[in-house]
Amino acid sequence: MTPHAETPVDPLWWSWEGAHGGWVAGAALTAVRDAFTGGHRPVRSLTTHFLAPVGTGPLRFFGTAPATGRSTATCLFTGHQDGEPALVGSALFGPRRTGPGYDGLPAPDVPGPDDCPPLHLPVEQVPFARQLEIRPATADRPLAGGPRAELLAWIRFREGRGLGAAAVTTLADALPPALYARWRTPRPVPTAELTIHFTDALDDEAPEGWALVRIRTDHAGGGWAVDDSAVWSADRRLLATGRQARVVREPRDRRPPGGPGAGQTAAGTVNS
Repeated sequence: MTPHAETPVDPLWWSWEGAHGGWVAGAALTAVRDAFTGGHRPVRSLTTHFLAPVGTGPLRFFGTAPATGRSTATCLFTGHQDGEPALVGSALFGPRRTGPGYDGLPAPDVPGPDDCPPLHLPVEQVPFARQLEIRPATADRPLAGGPRAELLAWIRFREGRGLGAAAVTTLADALPPALYARWRTPRPVPTAELTIHFTDALDDEAPEGWALVRIRTDHAGGGWAVDDSAVWSADRRLLATGRQARVVREPRDRRPPGGPGAGQTAAGTVNS
């Protein structure tokens, strides 16, 4: 990939410290896939390490020629902004093959989106929330002091975006950190590393409409947390699973210099 292949950063996807981490990872996937596979080879996994918050300038992606095996191709990439590295990662591509199927992570049995009330995240803190319609599917809510670190909601893009791999990457990181379901006071929990594994449900035409998204934390300590997420289509097919390492910071109230938002309540990026 040439250093002149630029991806503009959409200001509509701003979080607290910079562009929304899931959106940035999805943009990286699109750039890498278009450069090395012509946009046609299915992606199987994406790993993104965030080195610094992504600002408003364009991202320039550099990548290795894909290392190709018998049935897979792996690309290593870096994303630079203003001449400095902002993220590094890898993407694994592989064609559809015949093989046994197994559904070990069925969608939770919850009401459909029409039967769930909307949730309005504070757009003055997370401006990207304007781009999503979110309807919690359980009683768990952010900053409600609940008994478990888990959030489950129906989500769709307000502009009607289809659920391709890049969109699913964004949705896997769209809900607030799962620890927010237990807390009553917000604090920054930015993403340091995000890995998404995609299922064969995305091999063909991308689903549309609502997605059911779950995020949960099984362990946090030492200033770190691990969030696991899953994304299902409206017809309850598993589209992707995700895992991310997050830094748990002390509460603070500040507006980032030059940024359009104040105070993070959802995913961002971190210089770890």
